[in-house]
This record gives sequence, structure tokens and C-alpha cells, in this order.
Amino acid sequence: MKDHPLHGRDFLKLLDFSSEEIMGLIDLASELKKKKKAGIPHAVYQGRNLALIFEKTSTRTRCAFEVAAHDLGMGTTYLNPKDSQIGKKESIRDTARVLSGMFDGIEYRGFGQEIVEELAKYSDVPVFNGLTNEFHPTQMLADLLTVKEHFGRLSGIRFAYLGDARYNTGNSLMVACAKMGLHFTIVAPEKYHPDKALQDTCREIAASTGGSITLTEDVREGTKDADVISTDVWVSMGEPDEIWEERIRDLSPYRVDKAVMDNASPEAIFLHCLPSFHDLGTGIGREIHEKYGLNEMEVTDEVFESPASLVFEEAENRMHTIKAVLYAML
Repeated sequence: MKDHPLHGRDFLKLLDFSSEEIMGLIDLASELKKKKKAGIPHAVYQGRNLALIFEKTSTRTRCAFEVAAHDLGMGTTYLNPKDSQIGKKESIRDTARVLSGMFDGIEYRGFGQEIVEELAKYSDVPVFNGLTNEFHPTQMLADLLTVKEHFGRLSGIRFAYLGDARYNTGNSLMVACAKMGLHFTIVAPEKYHPDKALQDTCREIAASTGGSITLTEDVREGTKDADVISTDVWVSMGEPDEIWEERIRDLSPYRVDKAVMDNASPEAIFLHCLPSFHDLGTGIGREIHEKYGLNEMEVTDEVFESPASLVFEEAENRMHTIKAVLYAML
């Protein structure tokens, strides 16, 4: 098999890739998805193995990496927080060198971006970012594929994100939209806006791709005629429970409801990286209901279950896009 142009690269953040390289991964994911749906085998990496380091647990990311690797013929070894000694009894540098002697690739899902960057620095095999506090690049490929499948294009799409935009999802959506020429709007209180330096970087990128970056606290202004409405949970994994009250107070006006969707384009879609607190079907949802009387948080059940909601197509696309990344870089 001929090497892919991205062979041997790490996948740490979309800032490391050109617009053309990102589109290449999206197109590859689309091809692999068609093969999967048609039942065409593509186990091109028989005998290779992938290490999956999960300092933060996950449903979609773990399943997506494991199924993608299996479809490509690879074996996987899952290391949860109890199994891995990374950063505790063994340095990140040493972990990278040990695992790259046994595996053909290393995935990391956990805390600071500096951890996955250090893993990549000392690893002899490609390293893949499954999520850090700052960036979530595999989710972005899934989101972009979902948008492209629905609208047939990425360039010029108006994409609005409501809620806390300071961390991995908000940061990465801003980068992804800038790279691919979308018009990206963050709709949130100013204190929940991304880092100013990253904003400036993304504006510079967007200027070269035909996209734009807008920040506003006005929900109606920010979602007017949007093609895509997106949000995320109000409290991220690993944050203390005591901040729920503050987030509910600050972000409840930014809940995605029918009024928001009605203000968007008539053909607008809704995206969410999941899990979502749109009903009382979760332990956290029931706990918040008991404490604060809320039945829904970042999105209403009406929107989540509506025809505009493509959240489960988006979730499936995690696997197809992760498979493309593995296929290309291994």
C-alpha cells in the first residue's frame, strides 16, 4: 500500500494542518464510510497495534478508536486511569518511549495539551489527541464531515456555538471553522470567550480562507440565519461540582431552544458532541433537577429530538473520521 501524504504525522490539533490536509482527511473519511456501509473490507493494517491512554473516560472516543482500529485490522490495548502510570510512577517521556517500542500508534485522552505534545515529542510512532483540556481535533473532523454531508460544502457555512467557549470544544470549533472558511460565531458572555491569542490566530487564518470569527453576547444577533447551531455541556469533565450554580446562572440564557432554532436558517441543523443534559435520563440531570429545578440544561429536549438534530449522525462520524486519521498517519 502506498504511503498517504500524512504518513508518520501526529494528530494533536488542527492548527498543525493546512485546510487542504483537513479536507483530505474529511474526504478519506467519506470514502471509508462508504466502504463500511457497503460491507467492503478494509483491514489494511493487519498485525499493527494501537495503545489507547484514557486519563479521562469516554464512550464515543473509546468506541470510535476501537472500532476504527478493528476495521483496519489492528489490535488495541486500553489503558484507563488505574492501568496507566503515565505522569505518576513513570514520566511522560519514558511512557512515550516504552509504548512506541510496542505499538504502532498511541492515542491520549486526558488533561493538558502539553501532555500529548510531550508524548509526541518522545514517541517514535504517531500520537493522536483524543481530547485535552484545550483541543478536541477528532471531534472537529466529525463535525465538519457531518456539515459537509448535509450541506454539500463547508466554505461559507454560518456556524453558531452557544455556551462556554473557553475550552476544547469552543477552541477547536473556532480553529476548524477558520481553517475551512466557515463563518463562526461564539454566542456567550464575554467571560466565556476563548483565549484572546487564539482568537487573533483564528482571525488571521479565516482572513486567508474566506471565513470569519465573530463574538457576541446577543443570542438573537449571533444565531440569526445560522446554518448550524451547536452547544456543549455547561460543566466540563473534571471541573468541581460547586460551579454548577454559577454556570446555570450565567449560561441559561444561552440554552438552545425552539426560539433559537426558529431564529436560525429554516434549514439549520443542531450539533452537540455529547453527552447532553436534555432530559432527566442521567444521574447528573436528575441531581441538577433536585438542586435547581431544571429539566433541561444546554439544549431542550424538543430541539435535541427534532428532525434538525444530527447529533447521532455526528457521533457515528467520530468513528469514520478517526479511521481516516489512523489510515492516513499509520
